[in-house]
Amino acid sequence: MIPAGTSLGEARRIAADRLAEAGIDEAASEARLLLRLATGRDPALPGAAADSCLDADEAASASTMVARRLAREPVARIIGTGAFHGLDLALNAACLIPRDDTEALVAAALDLLPARGPARILDLGVGPGTVLLALLSERPEATGLGIDLSAEALDAARDNARTHGLADRAVFAQGCWTEGLAASYDLIVSNPPYIPAADCDRLAPEVALHDPRLALDGGADGLDAYRAVFTGAGQVLNPGGCVAVEIGIGQAPDVARIARACGFRLARLVSDLAGIPRALVFTGR
Repeated sequence: MIPAGTSLGEARRIAADRLAEAGIDEAASEARLLLRLATGRDPALPGAAADSCLDADEAASASTMVARRLAREPVARIIGTGAFHGLDLALNAACLIPRDDTEALVAAALDLLPARGPARILDLGVGPGTVLLALLSERPEATGLGIDLSAEALDAARDNARTHGLADRAVFAQGCWTEGLAASYDLIVSNPPYIPAADCDRLAPEVALHDPRLALDGGADGLDAYRAVFTGAGQVLNPGGCVAVEIGIGQAPDVARIARACGFRLARLVSDLAGIPRALVFTGR
């Protein structure tokens, strides 16, 4: 695809053209990122950098990366990291790529946590640590437990906690929602799977083909995880504590109904950057 000896600037043009032909948005910026990763040089810089030529290894690496993107593998999976709330998070195949939508959940949770003083956080479905580590990075006296069914996702979470100097305040354990938990927490957060099962295969190929089904599939109506979270939350939430969850489009009424049936009261709705209701906060029993 990109022959050895091609200039870096020309390699970027070739990659961008191929990506654009495949209908991939942001083709030029993605081509720049992939070429920079493959060569260690920025093809957008003028002069010597753009005029330098790719050696055989660089050309092979760049060609492989572009081919993976043409197969609709997300850039974050190709480079192995995803950025969220100022943190670069290492990802593996079991991890959902962090999305800007989840900033609504983090914003809602931060409003519930004291700026100073201890607080205990429980993150159900922690994945690579996206929400829990974002919260701990902002609240230096808080501690947290992250639960996930996937041992592989927990490996990434532990690595990310160490990378960002948060390992002394974050513990991770394999489990199914609140089952078997004995301690109690001031705040429970969750970004659970909430896509109806029948819709999972109709998602964009970057999601349907490359995100872990375990992190997407919310059961027949997309609400199974919320039933589990709220059924168990009352047993591990401190008096006066809150539960904050991310939701899918149009799910607010149904999630509120599930929470209310378990004794929780809706306290706040937070929208994402597109103005879509994305996070709900509930007060405990």
